[in-house]
Amino acid sequence: MVIFMDNPVYVFGHRNPDTDSICSAICYARLKTLLTGKEHIAKRAGHLNEETQYVLSKNEVSIPEYIKDVRPQVRDVDIHIIEGVSEDISMKAAYHYMKENNTVTLPILSNGELEGLITLGDISKSYFDVYDSNILSVAHTSMQNIVDTLDATVVTGDIGQIVDKGKVVIATANPDMMEQYIEEGDIIILGNRYDAQLCAVEMNARCIVICEGVNVSKTIIKVAQENNCMIITTEYDTYTVARLINQSLPIRFYMTPKEKMIKFKITDYIEDIEDTMAKRRFRDFPILGENGKYIGMISRRNLLKHGKKKLILVDHNEKSQAVFGVETAEILEIIDHHRLGSIQTMTPVFFRNQPLGCTSTIIGLMYEENGLIPEKTIAALLCSAIISDTLILKSPTCTQVDIDICKKMAQIADIDIESYGREMFKAGSNLVGRTSEELFARDFKKFSVNDIVIGVGQVNCMTKEETDMVRQPMIDYLSGDISKMGLDMAFFMITNVLTESSEVICFGNNSTQIITNSFSTVSDSNVVSLKGVVSRKKQLLPAIMEELQQ
Repeated sequence: MVIFMDNPVYVFGHRNPDTDSICSAICYARLKTLLTGKEHIAKRAGHLNEETQYVLSKNEVSIPEYIKDVRPQVRDVDIHIIEGVSEDISMKAAYHYMKENNTVTLPILSNGELEGLITLGDISKSYFDVYDSNILSVAHTSMQNIVDTLDATVVTGDIGQIVDKGKVVIATANPDMMEQYIEEGDIIILGNRYDAQLCAVEMNARCIVICEGVNVSKTIIKVAQENNCMIITTEYDTYTVARLINQSLPIRFYMTPKEKMIKFKITDYIEDIEDTMAKRRFRDFPILGENGKYIGMISRRNLLKHGKKKLILVDHNEKSQAVFGVETAEILEIIDHHRLGSIQTMTPVFFRNQPLGCTSTIIGLMYEENGLIPEKTIAALLCSAIISDTLILKSPTCTQVDIDICKKMAQIADIDIESYGREMFKAGSNLVGRTSEELFARDFKKFSVNDIVIGVGQVNCMTKEETDMVRQPMIDYLSGDISKMGLDMAFFMITNVLTESSEVICFGNNSTQIITNSFSTVSDSNVVSLKGVVSRKKQLLPAIMEELQQ
């Protein structure tokens, strides 16, 4: 049996998710599931800020699962389900199980835990490389295995005993000679000679194997019982029994134990295990679940046709902002409201990009275009995202379309836009106890212009006191070596939502001059005050890019 991995479509926002990024992912996943009937699941590529946490908690929505890397994993490969076997079964039983299941490797389990592996090569070794007549006792073979392997019938004796001493003897000599080499605990293979049978029993053999289905006399049975000797009969001839009996060895004797096994977890990345698989002699490798329990097997051939994760990207279209490993995934759609960036796809995709204040506005439009009214919770999330991205509909990025969709969603969700927006921003401006590094990364995006890498962070404040609290620690933080962050220039906007103004902290070559030139202002420090500037996307970033290009 093979599990063919039918992976769902994941909907992702950007790495430093804001409220629009998360709400867009949740709402678009819901819309796509309704429209297609196929499962679409919202995921996140970064940690939530306080504002977004407030929105999800307020509307009783679960936080999307965090996935930091979408490179193909073992879970994306078709897994061959092979039921595990006990370490006590015989080599013969293992071989027949392999034939029935068309496999060359068997997992050996105990209560779901992987204990070892046995391969067809191991079974061949037991047949061709063993010349030790004591091998059954060395391996502590069960009499049950011997009986099963020889298709034998128990005439008398305890089938539950374990062979822990003695050797295998083929009794072809007369009784006088047999007495010289039969020892206590031996297993004797013989035919219908009464005297040989009696001799073996009286020499305290553990078991006599009588071939070709010969009937055993009552006298021999009685003597065997008195001497605690087991008797089994088989239809096979002496030659065949001698060939088969080693196949009764328990597979644990030849298995590769767990300490020496190469095994992988279902969460391992394909590129991390390819070299290991290529260098090992095994054709199949066991896979463990996240709980450490055995799941199934994969082969090197499986890796050649592993599936890519299927993604829809919302609220971004630049590789630097996307979830790690996006270049290995299959991108199906992009829904965004930013400038065109650097994402490249192998095939044409559905790409909807509109110059609106919020990605959630686009998703609200798509609900309308498909004749659907979003559920109250979805409407609340769409409304929250628009409020966040447009600063309660006051940002210069805000369009009439944003206002219309926001009001419609607010009506469905029974939200007062102004008061709800203030609650959101108050929750999001909780800056107490946050390090400068945390604040900078909170809503951070990276851009490239003419090979110059720019990082722009932003935090919203509700009061002058909050602005003052953030300013100096952030100056101290950015005065370090920003090249360690992979940046040529760093800008950080401290935006006061109520006064609709920002202070921009600038670091890097000519960064302050670029801001002052762009906005026709002056500053004698690394901090530039800008009235009416609240949008990174529509005001700050375009001005920086235009100045750099000039």
